[in-house]
Amino acid sequence: MKTIHVSFIIPVYNRPDEVKELLDSFLMLEGEKDFEIVIVEDGSQISSKEVVSQFDRTLHVSYFNKPNSGPGDSRNYGMRRAKGNYFIILDSDCILPPQYLTEVLKSLNENFVHCFGGPDAAHASFSNVQKAINYAMTSVLSTGGIRGGTSAVDKFQPRSFNMGISKEAFEKVGGYGKIHPGEDPDLTIRIWNKGYETKLIPKAFVYHKRRIDWHKFFIQVNKFGLVRPILNKWHPETAKITYWFPTLFCLGFLISLILMVLNIFIPLGIYLLYFMLVFIDSLIKNRNVSVAFLSIFAVCVQFLGYGIGFLKSTFWINFSKKKPKELFPKLFFN
Repeated sequence: MKTIHVSFIIPVYNRPDEVKELLDSFLMLEGEKDFEIVIVEDGSQISSKEVVSQFDRTLHVSYFNKPNSGPGDSRNYGMRRAKGNYFIILDSDCILPPQYLTEVLKSLNENFVHCFGGPDAAHASFSNVQKAINYAMTSVLSTGGIRGGTSAVDKFQPRSFNMGISKEAFEKVGGYGKIHPGEDPDLTIRIWNKGYETKLIPKAFVYHKRRIDWHKFFIQVNKFGLVRPILNKWHPETAKITYWFPTLFCLGFLISLILMVLNIFIPLGIYLLYFMLVFIDSLIKNRNVSVAFLSIFAVCVQFLGYGIGFLKSTFWINFSKKKPKELFPKLFFN
């Protein structure tokens, strides 16, 4: 195995404040300091150049500005210009804990893989809504169990808010596609198809701020639902019955409400028990009653948004003669 030289790849769109917060966290990293940071400005109207220039003497930062072409293409752009032989891809709304790079290098030196992913966590400074959304996106009681860091999975699918890929694997698979969201699992599947392994590094977590309110969260998870049947069509070997769970959850809840009118309360009671488990689990993890209540709402928004998107996309993908890009043009970049 060659010596690992890390280049961090960070696409940015109109987020100079986030860039400063992220770069500040780089200054606090423990251990290895010989790394490169590649900032790719993806056609922003609000530039991060001035913020980046503040770190010229303290960090090795390369800054590029290009026309808007989406996060996947921007990551490809950065990796093609990076000097390292191992790329770590981050979202601009992340903050690194001090031990992050130490944990990554320790894990890769012990068991090298060409692609890894790490979990996300909620920082103490996050708002209650951010913490609740983070819970929904990471909890084993929602659709976020794998993203939350569970190691009980056969094949871990990294997500590019916190993802590593070797230069060799990047060149072999050609990088990210033009779809968004969905570019992460699509890339991971193509990495597997080229014979490379992936793994989760549980201790290599980032604080992921998720700059979203409830409306944006619904739109985000709805897009996740729309994308999944497209990925199933492209990669049928990866399709799973569990992807139907959010849709069935919503339909089951609706049926339970109808049955309640008929004085049949057991189905609704099962849902209430589930919501109680979410509340208790979130309360234990966040130690905040407000966040625990909001977590129930966050999980419901997640299931509803994803479930509707998945059902809609499944129908059109299977019963329309049009290509996915024609059916859902907003999910693709040219």
